[in-house]
Amino acid sequence: MRQFHQHTLPNGLRLIHEPSTTNVVYCGYIVAAGTRNEDEPDSGMAHFCEHMTFKGTERRRSWHIRNGLERVGGDLNAFTNKGITVFYATVQREDFARAVDLLSDIVFHSVYPQREIDKEVEVIIDEIDSYNDSPAELIYDEFEEMLFQGHSLGRNILGSAQRLRDYTTADALRFTRRYYVPNNTTFFVLGQVDFNRVVRMVEKHTAHLQAIPVNSVMQQLPPYKASERNSCRDTHQAHVLIGNRGYSIIHPDRTALFLLNNILGGPGMNSLLNVSLREKRGLVYNVESNTFSYQDSGVWSVYFGCEESKVERCRSLVHRELETLCSTPLSDRTLQMAKRQLMGQILIAGDNFESYALAMGKVFALTATHRDVDKICQRIYDVSAADLMRVAQDVFDPSRLTTLIYQ
Repeated sequence: MRQFHQHTLPNGLRLIHEPSTTNVVYCGYIVAAGTRNEDEPDSGMAHFCEHMTFKGTERRRSWHIRNGLERVGGDLNAFTNKGITVFYATVQREDFARAVDLLSDIVFHSVYPQREIDKEVEVIIDEIDSYNDSPAELIYDEFEEMLFQGHSLGRNILGSAQRLRDYTTADALRFTRRYYVPNNTTFFVLGQVDFNRVVRMVEKHTAHLQAIPVNSVMQQLPPYKASERNSCRDTHQAHVLIGNRGYSIIHPDRTALFLLNNILGGPGMNSLLNVSLREKRGLVYNVESNTFSYQDSGVWSVYFGCEESKVERCRSLVHRELETLCSTPLSDRTLQMAKRQLMGQILIAGDNFESYALAMGKVFALTATHRDVDKICQRIYDVSAADLMRVAQDVFDPSRLTTLIYQ
C-alpha cells in the first residue's frame, strides 16, 4: 500500500500528499466548481474564470504569471470540467516553494482585469470555433445534453461567444468569490517533499483566508428518457454515439462497469468492438467505448466514425456485442484475462506521474479518500461474471439507449 498524508487547515482547505522517488514535484489546487455549478445565465463562466485566473493578481501581472515557473523549466496549466476546475504545476523539487506561491496567488488573489478579459475572450471564442470544427469531439457535448436534458451536466463547458463577450471583471469576481474559497478547495502534491513542509508552505500563503459558506447544492437530475437524433453536419464521414447514463463515482457497480467497458471498447486492440468492426470487417478506423463518473451520475457511451453508407451495419454490430454481454456470461478464463489486462493498464498508467497526481487529487477532492491502486485492483479482482452480466443488462438495455448521429 502506498504511503500518503492528508491534513485540513483551520479554514477548511484540504491537503493530500503522496511521496515519490522522482525529483520532479506535481502539485496544484482543485476547486470544486465546474460547469454544473454555473447559474443558467452564466454559461461558460467556470471555463472563462479558469482562463482569466492567469491574467493578473493583486501583486503579479500576466507576464509575471506566465514566466513564474517557465523560466526555471517548470510548467503551469489548468483545465475545467463539469464538476471541478484544476490549476496545477510541474517543477523541480527545489522550486516547490515557488510553485506554491504562484498557484496560491492566482487561485485566491486574481483580479480579472477588464483589459485582459477583452483580449482573452477572443481566444476562448477561437477555442470554441476550433472545437466546433471537430465533430468527433463536439458530438460528446451534444450527447450529454441529450442524456441530461435541461440539467447543468448537459451544458457545454466552453459556453457561447455571444454570452462570453458580455462578461466583465465583476462577473468573474462574483463567481470566484463564491467558489474559489479555501473550504471549497483541495491542494495536492506528488513528490519528494516533506509533508510538514507542504503544510507550512500552503498555510503560509492561505492562512489569512477565511472559510466562507458555499451554496453549491447539486441540481436534482431530471428523469432520463432514451432518445435518438440525426444531425446534418456535412462531415466527410458519419460520427455516431450510442449510450446511456452510467454510474456515479461512489456507485457500488462502478468498478464492474469500468471492467465491462474495457472489455467492450477499451484501448486494447483486442476489445470486442475493435475486433468486430475494424479487424474483422474493416468498417471503421476508430471505435471505442467510454465511461465517466460524476458525483451523482455518469455517462457510458460507444463512439465510432465510418462512411455514411455503413452506419446501420456498424450500429447493428455494436448492438450485437451489447446483447451478447447481456445474455452470455464470460467464461472464467476470459474474465481472468480481462481483469489482468485492466489491472496492467492501471499500473502502467501509474508511471505517468502527472496523470497519477491529477487522479489522486481529483479523487480526494470529490470523495475525501485516497486513490489506492491496490484497492482498485482488489475491487476489479472481486468482480464476478454474474456482476458483469447484471450491469450489462442495466446499462446496455436497448430500451434505455440514446443515439446521436452526425452525417
